Amino acid sequence: MLWNLPNTLTMLRILLIPVFAIVFYMSPTHQANVYATAVFGLAAITDWLDGYYARKWNQTSAFGAFLDPVADKLMVAAALIILVEFDRVGAVVAFIIIGREIAISALREWMAGIGERGSVAVATIGKVKTVVQMVAILFLLYFDPIGPLNISFIGQVLIQLAAILTLVSMGYYLKAAWPQMRADKKTKLK
Repeated sequence: MLWNLPNTLTMLRILLIPVFAIVFYMSPTHQANVYATAVFGLAAITDWLDGYYARKWNQTSAFGAFLDPVADKLMVAAALIILVEFDRVGAVVAFIIIGREIAISALREWMAGIGERGSVAVATIGKVKTVVQMVAILFLLYFDPIGPLNISFIGQVLIQLAAILTLVSMGYYLKAAWPQMRADKKTKLK
């Protein structure tokens, strides 16, 4: 079934990307920070909900399996690019995170093509990376202090940690795929 609730939530997440960008660019004020954070937070919640309902109601589909990670990567990339432009995230950190997402997506696609997608299924390190990354982005979007909490500083620490976890998780997935990459190289040499 193409249009079930999980796929609709995924499409909603994609449609929230321009809303998120427009809200953030309205004006560089605390109010814009709050609204952009709320839109990004809503998108993050739909990411969790679509997976939850797809499993709970057995509404998984090839279309959903394709679209969900695309929606995730588009939302994170849009947020990181905006945060770089507003000098809240360094370009190198954004490149590490976005570059890893592209590389691992390509790796998963290649592994699926040779029937080994399960070898690079989402691992705990990838889930931890995603949570840290999402919380960091939320903090960096909000940016302003909350009482004595320096939200921008906490966001900076978390985004640096997310970049480290990004590299660690990429290493994990590459290590998992290494036997198939070696076997493919040997096949081509023969």
